[in-house]
Amino acid sequence: MPAKSDATAHTPMMQQYLKIKAEHPNELVFYRMGDFYELFFDDAKKASELLDVTLTARGKSGGEPIPMAGVPYHAAEGYLARLVRAGVSVAICEQIGDPATSKGPVERKVMRVVTPGTVSDEALMDERRDNLLVALHRNNDTYGIASLDMASGRFLVLQVDGLDAAAGELQRLSPAELLISDDLELPELTENRKGVRRRGPWEFELETAERLLTRQFGTQDLSGFGCDHLDSAIAAAGCLLGYARETQRTDLPHVRGLAYENRDEAVALDAATRRNLEIDLNLTGGDENTLFAVLNHTATAMGARLLRRWLNRPLRDMHTLVERQEALSVLTDNYKFEPVRELLKRIGDMERILGRLALRSSRPRDLSRLGASLACYPELQAALKSCESPRLLELSQLIATFPELVDLLQRAIVENPPVVIRDGGVIAEGYDSELDELRNISNNAGQYLVDLETRERERTGINTLKVGYNRVHGYYIELSRAQSAGAPADYIRRQTLKNAERFITPELKEFEDKALSAKSRALSREKALYDELIEKLNVHLIALQDSAGGVAELDVLTNFAERAINLELCRPELVHTPGLDIKDGRHLVVEQVLDGPFVPNDLDFNDERRMLIVTGPNMGGKSTYMRQAALITLLAHVGSFVPAAKAQIGLVDRIFTRIGSSDDLAGGRSTFMVEMTETANILHNATDRSLVLMDEIGRGTSTFDGLALAWACARHLAENVRAFTLFATHYFELTELPESLPHIANVHLNATEHKDNIVFLHKVQEGPASKSYGIQVAKLAGIPTAVLQRAAEQLTLLENNERPTSVATSAPSPSPLQPSLFDAPSNPAIEALGEIDPDELTPRQALEALYRLKQLNS
Repeated sequence: MPAKSDATAHTPMMQQYLKIKAEHPNELVFYRMGDFYELFFDDAKKASELLDVTLTARGKSGGEPIPMAGVPYHAAEGYLARLVRAGVSVAICEQIGDPATSKGPVERKVMRVVTPGTVSDEALMDERRDNLLVALHRNNDTYGIASLDMASGRFLVLQVDGLDAAAGELQRLSPAELLISDDLELPELTENRKGVRRRGPWEFELETAERLLTRQFGTQDLSGFGCDHLDSAIAAAGCLLGYARETQRTDLPHVRGLAYENRDEAVALDAATRRNLEIDLNLTGGDENTLFAVLNHTATAMGARLLRRWLNRPLRDMHTLVERQEALSVLTDNYKFEPVRELLKRIGDMERILGRLALRSSRPRDLSRLGASLACYPELQAALKSCESPRLLELSQLIATFPELVDLLQRAIVENPPVVIRDGGVIAEGYDSELDELRNISNNAGQYLVDLETRERERTGINTLKVGYNRVHGYYIELSRAQSAGAPADYIRRQTLKNAERFITPELKEFEDKALSAKSRALSREKALYDELIEKLNVHLIALQDSAGGVAELDVLTNFAERAINLELCRPELVHTPGLDIKDGRHLVVEQVLDGPFVPNDLDFNDERRMLIVTGPNMGGKSTYMRQAALITLLAHVGSFVPAAKAQIGLVDRIFTRIGSSDDLAGGRSTFMVEMTETANILHNATDRSLVLMDEIGRGTSTFDGLALAWACARHLAENVRAFTLFATHYFELTELPESLPHIANVHLNATEHKDNIVFLHKVQEGPASKSYGIQVAKLAGIPTAVLQRAAEQLTLLENNERPTSVATSAPSPSPLQPSLFDAPSNPAIEALGEIDPDELTPRQALEALYRLKQLNS
């Protein structure tokens, strides 16, 4: 990119471009030239790589060839979508001057900045996932987070303590774009994340933020939103709002207030837990085989997005959860959800339609869908009247009816409007008399001229009179030279030809003025009517947004009802008493991909039974059993029915999982380091109301270290934390813990052998496993037979308390076997004490024995 000081060496057009580019150094500039958006210099090179478009050159400027790439104006949305998905922002620079009157380059101006977090165009977003702009501000160890869904206007703030909590919230929000301060170094949160934008530290100033926010909401302060004490969150919100206004180049009327997300009202899930439970993203980053994928049969896109939000933020508010359960009970009774779902399928994505309406970027088909959707609201209200649950009745009132708007839209918009207003054809006939007249003139000019010619022949009695049109002179009435002398008095001579005279009349002149400009005037009138229509609709924006929110919630509830019946879910009993009592629990996702039936299992946690040591073979179902416990608990805290025959769920405050690991190469952490970091987070933050899943702690290091760590972690969780814990392990020494800690119990996943093969029964039974079946599992994996035979031989030696032979020398190793962690070490004094019979000792012999024992123990 040439330096700004060199701009005078460039052509006037390139000077204009360089000035605009200097104002948008961090965005690709789409510079409108005719039917193309062109990119130059470094922007062209970057676009060529990202969009796979040809990199060319446009002559020279400043003595150097200008790299150039372009995309067609009419196909720009597809290219924008690809750039947005790649985390790239684009400044859209349009021609605003008239080429016919411009001296030099046509005046151009950046009309909007498209960024990953502020897009509202339908084609640029995933309809079933929130597209969030998020800002993060740190003050010491406190993290303020603000998020804005530009498409719907939903503006949220929260504040958390600690890096792990902030990481968990960012993973939940999954921002399309993240704003952080230039002076904030947080590689743990920003590493490998797309759409990170550095902003000046002054944009996070608290005073500036409060001023911006109160001006946006028209309030004196922020106390009405319940977040005036959250300084870090408010600072983040101020930066976010300023950025959103800067990129949209317009007011944000649909952003009406702040919602405070109190973390104590929800079940906390850290980043590792969200990843391991595969709530809406699987371990490879896709949507398949996730809890969301199984549950999502919503009828609307906004319902799908709300379902995703509910699953990622389970609640602890008993009143809200019971209201949802009661609604589901009513909807499942006699399949009452079915007629409601049929109506919901006719409703468009109202949230995003209204967002574009507020931003004045609505397209004709948005208004068409808006009208069709609003027309369904009275039927929805009627369908809900028979659903006697408090929440459903509240939703029926929230989903208001708008008969005036339905009538307005049906009269104003044609049945199948074009995609854009640019070429007209959107406003229906009969809506506006002036537009109808202009269209009639434009469409029926030929017939008018035929009718005029007939009338003028009758009036003048000249049968050879002609009415015609000339591009130079316009409309005319032509008479022969001989007949021209008899022309009526209102005929005004316009042109003289060799053998004819051409005239104009006041009527024809008036028609000419209308006809020649009718098309452009009709288009101009239509655009004005369209803008006027959008303003009329925006008057009702708040009520329309509230109704859309009600429709989205109704969609989720009817979706839960449908899933409850078709997946055979039961209503869990929610209680304040801590514990879990699940009968025949199932893993919703796993059972969907099995060819055969899923084996259900029970789970019993109470105040006297807080930890289960889970043993059994690999592939025996330990991980499935643990995850299904977490998912059942999570679904109960969403208000959904759960996959079980019966369930009683005590409210939990957090769910932790430590299942599986991989190297964090970018962060320089080994598998074992990742494992220990996640474990430390659990040990520090779990409480006696938490659900903890621990799988194979200590497997990433030596046997001695791993066993010692696993034993110590289990004991700390049981004695100090007292969380409800499923602790899966292959260290059989841990199965002795219940002997010293009564509120720990052993359970195992059973298996059986048949003709040297292993059969997994997947049934949880009380007590520890008898063996691990490692060699049999290795056989299933395809380990060579020779290796399996050698392993079996060495296993026999180990079980007989012998050291395996060296592969190189076949000589026994002198090193002792690893002792059990729970075996008491050999002690001569204790052995001598065991040989003494106190009843046979005289007082003197007893005293001598005591001195001898003391000497043995020294």
